[in-house]
Amino acid sequence: MNATPWELLNEHGSFGGVQRFHRHTSAEIGLPMRFALYLPPQALQGQRVPLLVYLAGLTCSEETFTMKAGAQRVAAELGLALLMPDTSPRGAGVAGEAESWDFGVGAGFYLDATRQPWARHWRMESYLLRELLPQVWQHAPVQRERTGLFGHSMGGHGALTLALRHRGVFASLSALAPICAPMRCPWGIKAFSGYLGEDRSAWAAHDASELMRAQRSAPYPRGILIDQGLADKFLAEQQLLPEAFEAACAQAGQALTMRRHAGYDHGYYFIATMVEDHLRHHAAVLAASHGEPNR
Repeated sequence: MNATPWELLNEHGSFGGVQRFHRHTSAEIGLPMRFALYLPPQALQGQRVPLLVYLAGLTCSEETFTMKAGAQRVAAELGLALLMPDTSPRGAGVAGEAESWDFGVGAGFYLDATRQPWARHWRMESYLLRELLPQVWQHAPVQRERTGLFGHSMGGHGALTLALRHRGVFASLSALAPICAPMRCPWGIKAFSGYLGEDRSAWAAHDASELMRAQRSAPYPRGILIDQGLADKFLAEQQLLPEAFEAACAQAGQALTMRRHAGYDHGYYFIATMVEDHLRHHAAVLAASHGEPNR
């Protein structure tokens, strides 16, 4: 790996590869940000490998998936690098930033806020697409043209929306219990009102179901994978609304594998159970992409 603009906080050997935790100064956010990067053994041996980006959910950080999902074993087998960013700015000093678990710190919703006082630092979309990913593509032994995206809950919302808003950047896409229609659920309404304001005409650009409904051709012709637990209390509370994204995919002609699982809830036991299937989905799509992202 080239000399990087990142501070190495710690690193750990894992399945022949290395799990690293970094901190860097973000120009987009205006604050220090942390992220985790797993390099499989193939990357340590000099190969440039596909990159899979994971976006975590509410209250989580760059450590949550990294330490709980058990993804490194399969990533090492498949030769996938894993990038886990944080979920929001931290330490901004905005009044009320840590008062709610579903807004502010740990709840960036992977968009650029336009409403004050959040607009200055809550710029997660620009941070990821204009800063972190370009730096990782430049400084890590990964293949820019073979980059995939997935996430859980709020991070599933982030994965679906960013992949639809930035077609051509990501070659593969999946999600675990994503927030599929934030314009219609309490989490999304709270976040969009706070970050974007009350003008709902601006909200649709950050709603996965609305974005998919607006597609004129299937944006991911090799298919999207979504897993949803049926014992998920947030499914019952109408926070996730997978049926809305299902209907939007059908309208757009987008191939979607929507798997529903009895007995599984919203937490990391569910994620750890499903993560191998998601890594294999991405590895297969990225291998078949021949260096050309879905367009």
